[in-house]
Amino acid sequence: MGKYFGTDGFRGEANVDLTVEHAFQVGRYLGWYYSQNGKARIAIGKDTRRSSYMFEYALVAGLTASGADVYLLHVTTTPSVSYVVRSEEFDCGIMISASHNPYYDNGIKVINGKGQKLEANVENLIEQYIDGLTDSIPYATKDKIGRTIDYSMGRNRYIGYLMSIPTRAFKDLKIGLDCANGSSSAIAKSVFDALGAETHVIHNQPDGLNINTNCGSTHIEVLQKYVLDNGLDVGFAYDGDADRCIAVDEFGRVVDGDLILYVCGLEMKAKGELLNNTIVTTIMSNFGLYKSLDKVGIQYEKTAVGDKYVYENMVQNGHCIGGEQSGHIIFSKHATTGDGILTSLKVVETMVENKRTLAQLTEAVDIYPQLLINVRVTDKKKAQEDPDVQAAVKEVEEILGSDGRILVRESGTEPVVRVMVEAQSDEICHENVLKVVNVIKAKGYAVEK
Repeated sequence: MGKYFGTDGFRGEANVDLTVEHAFQVGRYLGWYYSQNGKARIAIGKDTRRSSYMFEYALVAGLTASGADVYLLHVTTTPSVSYVVRSEEFDCGIMISASHNPYYDNGIKVINGKGQKLEANVENLIEQYIDGLTDSIPYATKDKIGRTIDYSMGRNRYIGYLMSIPTRAFKDLKIGLDCANGSSSAIAKSVFDALGAETHVIHNQPDGLNINTNCGSTHIEVLQKYVLDNGLDVGFAYDGDADRCIAVDEFGRVVDGDLILYVCGLEMKAKGELLNNTIVTTIMSNFGLYKSLDKVGIQYEKTAVGDKYVYENMVQNGHCIGGEQSGHIIFSKHATTGDGILTSLKVVETMVENKRTLAQLTEAVDIYPQLLINVRVTDKKKAQEDPDVQAAVKEVEEILGSDGRILVRESGTEPVVRVMVEAQSDEICHENVLKVVNVIKAKGYAVEK
């Protein structure tokens, strides 16, 4: 991770950690960088945060001042920006979003011309420019100045693309969608309606301040209750920019990214579409997933946390499905990034193909209890490397032995240390997570916000 760019772009509290000046500078550099061999074409999408409009205008000013033409997709999802960029030969794309973070945070995600997350070396060049460590960049003048183009049709083409993917209609299925008052509010319902579903939608009235607030994939309990109260067949919750998806079965039980990987991976294997007979996971995936994959003869690989690392592994090794427990699922045949709406379509298609409910499709997986506590800290590196914290981690490792595990890692997008324990019971998880969390707090690293 760099000084400004983490695992998922440049993210922080709007006008505190990430300011309009930063956005202008990012635009200035990208506009110049991609216009060196001719006028660049750059697409911009945004989520529904109040600050997204502010950052959009700042980026546009920087990009056009450096000579790039900017195509505005308006409120849309991260995967739609990726789709438009790679399918319509843009030089790069920018998504303004802080994903699942609260409304007062925001972020700048840059997508390269292949629809993938920007290369680290280019992010480093942007950071050097922001810090004044490189030569100044000339302003475009006269007819070289860039222009802005309304490109809402790009989002509409993405919607059409999603509709074309399922091979069967969703007729007679009652499907619930929690749009998190975010980007999917403008897209998801129309896709499911077109495929014949009886679509029930909640949290699709964004006001700039309610994105992810007690809704969406980070507050799945709301959708659980909604599915049960309305007798729905299945429900899907997205995050702010709709690049992740968590499902709820007909009994109101959570079906996270691990279970989605199992359901879709097994279906792909049955159809002969699971390249290399392998699913790519991260180190956060559950023991129960691996044991279930072993039983059905599916291999797996583990990467660092972050869908960018999952996709890198998929590209390098020719795998076709991978993802994270948090709901970032990548189907390389259809996308180059996690896509929440696409994921929900693939799950429903599997239900229809097999004439089975989501509960029936997941019943073979015995998930280990897992507890994750996020500790907001003053310094992620110091907190994680503190000798007393390390000693507490080692103590837990010895207690759990081969019947569980502990994982302590830095967040790539927030000033947070994540402490996760996986064991045979909730009680064991809770007791051992606190052994580490309490040491972090006792050493004075934790902060309240």
